[in-house]
Amino acid sequence: MSDNLVKIYDVTLRDGTQGEDISFSIHDKIRIAQKLDELGVHYIEGGWPGSNDRDEGFFKEAKKVRLRKAKLAAFGSTRRVKKSCDEDASIQALLKAETPTVTIVGKSWDFHVTEALRIGLDENLEIISDTVEYLKQKTDEVFFDAEHFFDGFKHNPEYTLKAITTAHEAGADVLVLCDTNGGTMPWEIEAAIQEVRAKLPDASLGIHTHNDGEVGVANTLYAVREGARQIQGTINGYGERCGNANLCSIIPNLKLKLEMECLSEEELMKLYEVSHFIHELTNLPPIKHGAFVGDSAFAHKGGLHASAVMRNEETYEHIKPGIVGNRRRVLISDLAGRSNILFKAKELGIELDPQDSCVNDILNELKKLENEGYEFEGADASFELLVRKTLGEYRKPFHLKSARTITEKRTEDEDPMTEATLVVQVDGITEHMAATGNGPVNAIDQGLRKALVKFYPSLKDMKLKDYRVRVLNTKHGTDALVRVLIESGDGESNWSTVGVSHNIVEASWKALIDSIDYKILKDEAKKAEKARG
Repeated sequence: MSDNLVKIYDVTLRDGTQGEDISFSIHDKIRIAQKLDELGVHYIEGGWPGSNDRDEGFFKEAKKVRLRKAKLAAFGSTRRVKKSCDEDASIQALLKAETPTVTIVGKSWDFHVTEALRIGLDENLEIISDTVEYLKQKTDEVFFDAEHFFDGFKHNPEYTLKAITTAHEAGADVLVLCDTNGGTMPWEIEAAIQEVRAKLPDASLGIHTHNDGEVGVANTLYAVREGARQIQGTINGYGERCGNANLCSIIPNLKLKLEMECLSEEELMKLYEVSHFIHELTNLPPIKHGAFVGDSAFAHKGGLHASAVMRNEETYEHIKPGIVGNRRRVLISDLAGRSNILFKAKELGIELDPQDSCVNDILNELKKLENEGYEFEGADASFELLVRKTLGEYRKPFHLKSARTITEKRTEDEDPMTEATLVVQVDGITEHMAATGNGPVNAIDQGLRKALVKFYPSLKDMKLKDYRVRVLNTKHGTDALVRVLIESGDGESNWSTVGVSHNIVEASWKALIDSIDYKILKDEAKKAEKARG
């Protein structure tokens, strides 16, 4: 094995699921395992068989799945006190999982041995030896997770080293040094591993860190520099408390900064996709600020930054975004300059002459609207409509003549009902429509589509995907200015629009109108292109 090769051991399906608000079904876990295999990780820890039905069900289903590269690992603990391995149900559950690799966790901090297990220090060493030796006879690989290794090393290094030496002599293939409480500093990691390598020069070492001190990634990289060749972590840093070390940061740093072998270049390009695929299954808010894979990781807002990046990306980017499957974004806001406008317009398929006065017109209108509370960073469709209106390329597809909503609640226990009545005009034809919905915004949305679908049939494919409200000046209470962001889609693409008002219904209406306008604009452009081609 090359000394430059670092093997990636993913613990998202076990440690990751211990994070607050994270829960994966058996089906989710199978899909995640397949995605991790596509990414090219070397090991996937599927869970703790025997501890819960879900993990047991995963290993049963996983036997039907063929993985390209990754090996599945079952996780468990050393045998119980006063139980032989043959008698211990959790040890037998590990074998029943039938994985090529088994990882067991054992105590390496004397404090935990005496306080948690409440046994003698020598008895703990005997348990470690028995368990590793027993499993090594029955499985291809046995990894030993030395729980609380670094805390133990600080308090009683002699015993902690004795614990991992015992596992090594019993046949453990890798000794994984764990910063279980996540409070160790990088230089402490460095010093401890130097002593381990002096004591056990022929041992294969791994590293498993938590992020309670916000140095989980740094600690992992320091461990690799000192010779650890298996690294454990989770996708997006999911995990208990503050999370585990984040593989989405560790992997590119290993590959690009430390020049270690871990994933191929083609596999590394899948990092963004895998990160967001797994995050989508958590149902948590979108990843924005994550290093390498966050949507803001290569986003440029300041005009000077955008201008410089357009000339040479190295001015404000430490790697090319595409290396990890991400992309550059130039944001549109009141901090924007002409370069932002030109870049964003080009991204939307609109070629602007840098010398044309319309660029300044667009910039001035943008800054005026943002001063009123609008935000176009996450509303590309509204920005495109603004540009096309300024260029005179926009034809209003319909006009609202009147709109009224009535919300009625007849009894205290009954859900309220809202009815919207609208009058719209399309090419001189007036259409009256009434609709009910769950609140005024939903009722208007329903009524508007009903009124317009006879003129624009493709609107039936349009769906509202997300609806967000932000109060802009909370001190004004219910009279506050609000910003509404709407995300819509039609099965082919998604787009976002924005509306601002002191009236939440009007703000929603503005965002909704932009969304429908954009859908019609998009479809008409597609028809025109088809006619030309």
